[in-house]
Amino acid sequence: MIGCRHRLHLDAIHPGAMSGVSEDSGVKQRREAAAAHRESVRDTLVEAAPHRWLVIDPTLTAAQRAEATMGACESGVERIWGALLPQEPDTGRRGGCEILLRDDDRGGYIPIIVVNHKVTDPRQPDPADYHPVTSDLYQWNPRPDKHVRTRPQQRDQQRLAHLYRMLQRHGHASPALLGGAIGYHFDRILVHDLGPVLDDYDRRYADRVAVVRGELPTIPSKVPECRQCAWWTRTAPATAEPSATETVDNAVDALNGGCEKWLIAHRDISLVAPGSRADVLRRHGVETIDDLAGWTGDDPDDWQYEPFTEAVVTARAWATGAPLVRRVDRVQVKRADVEVDVDLESFQEHGAYLWGTLLDGVYRGFVTWDPLPTPDEGRSFAEFWTWLMGVRAEAKANGKTFAAYCYSRTAEDKWLYESARRFAGQPGVPTEKQIQHFVDGPQWVDMFQAVSEQFICPNGKGLKKIAPVAGFNWRDPEAGGEASMAWYRLAVGYEGEPDLTQRTRILEYNEDDVLATKTLRDWMTDRADAEVPSIADFARRTITT
Repeated sequence: MIGCRHRLHLDAIHPGAMSGVSEDSGVKQRREAAAAHRESVRDTLVEAAPHRWLVIDPTLTAAQRAEATMGACESGVERIWGALLPQEPDTGRRGGCEILLRDDDRGGYIPIIVVNHKVTDPRQPDPADYHPVTSDLYQWNPRPDKHVRTRPQQRDQQRLAHLYRMLQRHGHASPALLGGAIGYHFDRILVHDLGPVLDDYDRRYADRVAVVRGELPTIPSKVPECRQCAWWTRTAPATAEPSATETVDNAVDALNGGCEKWLIAHRDISLVAPGSRADVLRRHGVETIDDLAGWTGDDPDDWQYEPFTEAVVTARAWATGAPLVRRVDRVQVKRADVEVDVDLESFQEHGAYLWGTLLDGVYRGFVTWDPLPTPDEGRSFAEFWTWLMGVRAEAKANGKTFAAYCYSRTAEDKWLYESARRFAGQPGVPTEKQIQHFVDGPQWVDMFQAVSEQFICPNGKGLKKIAPVAGFNWRDPEAGGEASMAWYRLAVGYEGEPDLTQRTRILEYNEDDVLATKTLRDWMTDRADAEVPSIADFARRTITT
């Protein structure tokens, strides 16, 4: 419902093209983790009150599960786990729901999904115009919750709207127009008001059905989903015929090397303005990078992103092969007498098992190899924090300045706070206030922010994209966050005996990350001004020059 329309189109017209294609390792790991999470939730809820539950046998055929679900709804079963609703041949709808909860007050059922991502974040109670509605896990009692804030998850709302429409068709939808989601922390049910969502869902569904049926044309367009999509580089079967809505040109291109090759060959605008940016530009007749590079009119009135001049410069830089463009006359990075680089490794939402550091060219990794989740994570985190604060204190005692650096602080900040919260009271573990004082202070420096503020990056701003410009390359050709998840499973022995070679691989990958951050910082200080063209250079260029 919220994914790539072109992927949906390709899957529909080439239904067997992905047979034999290995599943992306990151996708597989998240799918397996989600299944394990759902089983844990099921066992906990059902064991607490088995007389209130009917569990649909997952080994039954789809038709049998749908029949059992409808029978349970008609019998007024209080709580149904593993519901599968009857497929709708006319609309194409199909779907299942972890929990169907009978609405005792109004009749019908409320769909509740179980997901392996966060649906809320904790917050201190304070006056506010809006508080999300949550319910207890064991007793349905929706009410405003002052202790959490919502983490927006459009996919959850669309799935709940989908399930509501299916229940509605069979007369089993609660008139309350509510749905629920149990997230990763499994501490409450986040209650969604589906009323404002249904119209948008209906429009999206009609669009997706038209795409599947070949009634609406699609073309490749770069979106975040492309990173893990097999169609990005996959060639469709040579025997496939174009659908009624495909031009011969698009059909042939789609069969000759995947979306990436098509986008590059067509110099598609989404390569430099991905996602919704490309949608806005196409409304103004900008289809290619060359179109944007040659823009001479006023800024589009519906452009709500970075300054539009920078978008034009990004197109010109891509067209001329420049990996970076300076926004500033002189590139500056905060430096200190004592500098520590920091990079963590986490596994899904289970925890942060490794805090890697670099000081004076020496790498130190604070790690636990006990499979997450484990109390030993608190020990390794405490050792990391104690060491880091010790380096800072020693610098201060010696009259030296201190700074700690990371690249894109979102993950580090998240796990600093999470670790302080989860292991509060253990020896060496800081309080949340201590974490806040550090990360909000001038000694915690985000190199990603320094890059974003001072460079335009036509090919992306990730460390793996930027550090090679500064001359750094990773030892492992497969280095990356998704790959490290697979390495970790082997390193701790989730499926068998621990593989010690994978532990070494992870430590070297983490060491390269902190080395890359330091290399980037030194390059920005010493050479970037001379090696990177300025925005003024590209503002004067035309696409032909």
